Amino acid sequence: MRTLIRGGTVVSLDPAIGELDFGDVLIDGETIVEVARHINAPDAAVIDATDRIVMPGFVDTHRHTWQTAFRGVGADWTFAQYLAAVHGTLKPHYEPEDVYLGNLMGRLEALHSGVTTLVDWFHCGRTPEHVDAAIQALRDAPGRSVFCYGACWGTTERVGDEIRRARTAVPGTGLVTMAWGLRGPELIDMDLVAEELALAVDLGLRTSVHIETGGRQRPIADLHARGLLSSTTTFVHVNNVGDDEVRMLADAGCSVSISPDVELKMGIGWPMTGRMLGAGLRPSLSTDDAPSAGGDMFATMRSAHVAQRGLDGSLNARDILEFATIDGAAACGLAEHTGTLSSGMAADVILLNANDPTVFPFNNPAGTIVASGHPGLVETVLVAGRVVKREGHLIDVDLPTLRTRLRESRDAIAAAAGVALDGTWHPGVEAN
Repeated sequence: MRTLIRGGTVVSLDPAIGELDFGDVLIDGETIVEVARHINAPDAAVIDATDRIVMPGFVDTHRHTWQTAFRGVGADWTFAQYLAAVHGTLKPHYEPEDVYLGNLMGRLEALHSGVTTLVDWFHCGRTPEHVDAAIQALRDAPGRSVFCYGACWGTTERVGDEIRRARTAVPGTGLVTMAWGLRGPELIDMDLVAEELALAVDLGLRTSVHIETGGRQRPIADLHARGLLSSTTTFVHVNNVGDDEVRMLADAGCSVSISPDVELKMGIGWPMTGRMLGAGLRPSLSTDDAPSAGGDMFATMRSAHVAQRGLDGSLNARDILEFATIDGAAACGLAEHTGTLSSGMAADVILLNANDPTVFPFNNPAGTIVASGHPGLVETVLVAGRVVKREGHLIDVDLPTLRTRLRESRDAIAAAAGVALDGTWHPGVEAN
C-alpha cells in the first residue's frame, strides 16, 4: 500500500531536504520513498496535509513507563522522595497486571502526543512475569519501542540469567527491540559494571545507565579509566560532572539523555544540554516519569530550551527539535531507520495542526513547535507507515475500558501501600 501525505509544510530534519513550505511525502508500505514539493502518485491513498506541519515523530530516550498510574502525585517531590515513594513504597505492591496496564497506557499516551519511538526504561522486574507483562504491553501498543530492561535495579546481585531470558523473548527486529538498563557505577562496583557491559556486547544490546553523581564523585572518569565508555551506551541525566568527563563522553561517542523537567524540579542539577553541545556531543531528550513530569516532548523541549537560554543565552530552537528527533534516534541506534523524513527511512511521521489558535499564524516552524507546541496539535500519527492516530483519535484503542482498568490498578496499589494520591503524600527518605 502506498500513502501520499500531500500539501503540508514539511519539516524534514534532513539537511539535504530542509523545510518545504508546501510539500509531499510518499510512503510505500513501511518506508518513505520520496519527499518533494510535488509528487505524482495516482495509485496512493491520500492524507490531506493542508495547513498541517509534517515532521518526524518524536523520540523519547528514557521513560519509566510502568509508573503511569501515579501521574502527578510526585509533582512536588525531591529526588530522594521520588526514590522512597516509587521504589520503596509503591513498587513492592505491583503485580504483573499493574505493570502491563501502566506500560500500555503510558505507551499510548506517548503515541497520542507524537512520540513514535520510546525507550521504556523498565526497572520493576520483580519477577519474570512482571518483565513479560511489560514487553507484552509494548507489543500491544502500535509504537516503535525499545524495552530497556533495568534488571534487579537497586540490588547488587548478578543478573545474567535474567538478561539472557529477556533477550530470547525480545529479538533484534520488529517494532519492539531491547536494550539493557545498567545499574552502573553509582549502584554496583566497577568489576560488576565491566562484567555487565561485556555481557551486553555478547548479547548485542545497547546499554543505558543513570548518572546522578549520588554515589561515586567521578563516575564517568572511573568508567573511562577502565576503558568502559562506548558509543553504544546512553548516559541519563549526567548532571554536575566535570568538563573533562563531558569530553570523555564526547570522545568515546557516547550518547546522553537529558530530562530537564525532573532534573530541575527534583534538584538533580541543571540540564547539561549546553555543556554537551559545547563539547561536540548531540544530546537527546526524555520525559523520565509520570509521577513527577508530563509525558510529552513539547513540554520537555520547552523546558530544555528555556533552562539553557536562561543560563547563558545559547541553544536555539532548531537544536532542540533535532535533540527530540534525529539525535534521539541516534541515541537508540536507530539513526538509519527513523528521526528524519528522508527516502529510505521508516515512515514514522506526525502531522500537527498549524491552524490551531494556540500556534496560528505558524511562523518559523522550529521556533513555534518548541516555544508554543503542545499535544493538542497532534492530529495524525504514523508508525512504520501505519496510521495509528487519525483526526485526533487513537485508532483501535478502547480507552474507556483501559482507563477503568488502570484506575482500579492504581487504587489497589495505593490502598495496599497506604498512601494518598492528592499531593499530600511527601515520603521521608527513611522509607527508601
